[in-house]
Formats: sequence, C-alpha cells, structure tokens
Amino acid sequence: MKLIKVVHKAPMRVARISKRRQQIRLRRAMVALKCALEQEKQETKEMLEIYKRYTLGKADRTELKTANAQLVDILKGLGLGVFAILPFAPITIPIIVKVGSLVGVDVLPSSFNLKKKPTDTKNS
Repeated sequence: MKLIKVVHKAPMRVARISKRRQQIRLRRAMVALKCALEQEKQETKEMLEIYKRYTLGKADRTELKTANAQLVDILKGLGLGVFAILPFAPITIPIIVKVGSLVGVDVLPSSFNLKKKPTDTKNS
C-alpha cells in the first residue's frame, strides 16, 4: 500500500516542480524585458537631448552618431511592432529574428540583443 502512495505522489511532485520552474523562467524573462525597456527609454531620452543640442549647434559629431544609432534602434523596434499586430505573432517574430541572425541581419534593437551586455542605466 505504501508503494502505491509513493508512485501516486511522484507525478504530482513532478508537476509542481515543473510549474514552479516555468514560473521562475517567466519571471526572469519579464525582468530581462523590463531592464531592456528601461535601457531603451534612457537611450531615447539621451537621443532627444542630443538632437535638441544639435538644433542649437552645440552637439559633436560623436554625439550625433550615437543619436543616429539610437534612431536606427527605434526603427528596428517599430519594424517588429508591425509583425506584433499580425496574426500568429508569437510564431512569426521568433522566426523573423532567427532568419535574420542566420542571414546576418540584426533585427532586434541593441538593448534586446542577448549577445551584448546591457549598459548601466543608473549613471545619469
């Protein structure tokens, strides 16, 4: 009788462990997304400040290059946003990112890129 009880409890334990593992994985993904969005927000604010100084004639060429790079990142995000409203977006967006990496095209904005380390957003 004890053996039946152990065999019966094992799948429930495995199911609880799997559920907890999925919750932790989802929580980590949400934290990573939050950090990436915070970094994009900070970089966009800096880009707007640089463009504001450029209109006043007070920006350097290096600052302008960083602002233009951030503008390209924003356009990349908008390009993926078009696919987000299409049906089957959870399937199409990862496929587009994978095909882009195979071809050698960086589809994701720089702060969402997993290969690069995120920069410190608390330096301002």
